[in-house]
Amino acid sequence: MPNDLSSILEPGMVVRCPGEPDWGLGQVQSNIGGRVTVNFENKGKLVLDAARVPLELVFLD
Repeated sequence: MPNDLSSILEPGMVVRCPGEPDWGLGQVQSNIGGRVTVNFENKGKLVLDAARVPLELVFLD
């Protein structure tokens, strides 16, 4: 089952990449046509294809 969050990801949302736990949490910077720019705490800024790279939303308390 595909996990494509690109339709709901907006700047400021916090995500993680379950396949790369070492990247840490990331904040969405932009989402243009499913290409999501995320600034990860341990990896830096990456541009990801949300249809191909699974991301999970993180809800902070």
